[in-house]
Amino acid sequence: MWWEKAVFYEIYLPSFADSNCDGIGDFNGIKEKLPYLKELGIDALWLTPFYPSPKVDNGYDVADYCDVDSQYGSLQDLEDLIQATKNLGMCIIIDVVFNHTSIKHPWFQAALQSVESKKRDWYVWRDKPNNWESFFGGSAWEYDEESQQYYYHSFAKEQADLNWHHPAVKQSIFQILDFWIEKGIDGFRFDVINNLTVNTNFEDNPVDENGRQIHQNDVNQKGILTVLKEINAHIKKRNTELFTVAEISSDDLQVINQYVGSDLFDTAFNFNLGSQEKLNLNYFARQYKAMNTTGKLPTLFFNSHDMSRSWERLAKENRDIYQLLIVLLTINNGITFLFQGEELGLGDFVPSNLTETRDIQAKNKYFELLHTEGEVKAMAAANLVNRDRSRGMLPFNMNGWIGPSKVNESEKIITAGYKALIELRHKEGPFLPS
Repeated sequence: MWWEKAVFYEIYLPSFADSNCDGIGDFNGIKEKLPYLKELGIDALWLTPFYPSPKVDNGYDVADYCDVDSQYGSLQDLEDLIQATKNLGMCIIIDVVFNHTSIKHPWFQAALQSVESKKRDWYVWRDKPNNWESFFGGSAWEYDEESQQYYYHSFAKEQADLNWHHPAVKQSIFQILDFWIEKGIDGFRFDVINNLTVNTNFEDNPVDENGRQIHQNDVNQKGILTVLKEINAHIKKRNTELFTVAEISSDDLQVINQYVGSDLFDTAFNFNLGSQEKLNLNYFARQYKAMNTTGKLPTLFFNSHDMSRSWERLAKENRDIYQLLIVLLTINNGITFLFQGEELGLGDFVPSNLTETRDIQAKNKYFELLHTEGEVKAMAAANLVNRDRSRGMLPFNMNGWIGPSKVNESEKIITAGYKALIELRHKEGPFLPS
């Protein structure tokens, strides 16, 4: 398949390329940079959510699955981008967020109207909450005073979880997938797909000796693989070459690989390798070997919109180490995923105050500690979990890409290294471990 040896480039839309100088990246900005990405050797783009959204979680709280947020352009602009990408011989995949919707989504707004609403059971409601905690902190249950019931949100309270036990939910999602397939999309990246609520067993989660909750019953639920097989079967029925990649909220290789197979996802993100907080070559070698002895095609990445950039996190701003990471990503067996700006060796954006912070996870941490630790310590703690670190604006100027004369020597060397190694990968193929 086309994706087996591909190099993907993740674009976090709000901060990639701003074509109209309003401070927000957009579809036309991406379109303008396609020749640059083609020259770099990129085979496929991955676009993060671009749907209408209140932006509580930077677009991962979707209010309409079949439209685009006007700050990024129009649906026609996106269609033009898809066609321009194909004209250059590249593919394009998009993020889909089917674990939850925004509470502003018409489905949830209908569910709020009455307990008798046809959309009520499209979400997860209970008279009494169990002990499940949100992955963003606090209870995962929000009380609705009107109906005197609680709805479930595994992330922010503005992100209500869908009830995948309901057949109509599944059929509606199939229609959404069809909508984008007909627009010419080449595949999908499924956000936190192992978090789906697929049954009605709400056993409390266990707690460890330190009082921290173990997310045992709210993820990887019994029956989830059956649902995911149906999703993938629907996609492959439309086109066997459509690519599916899963984000599994785990860094356990065995858990990750449960979701990959001929009737499941084509691959999943290997957080067991890519999301490590420090560089440990022995650990990396063991994980890479394990990833290549399972019969599953692994993914290779060290950066994404959810983690600190590897320039600082792994390489500690050492160019030589960073170049070694480039080699590992580009010549080894697996599907390579680069994150925007990685080819420049960009470092983290660190907000200095709450005003500069957009990430809800960081905001929650800040307010959790503000009264006990004070503003300075609360901000420092928030920045440790702040996903804004990798989401700062790329170094574009009003006239386009900042050319070689305006970047330092280190950035030019890093970019050239990526280009040369991707070219070698295309020519020779990835290194297959014995």
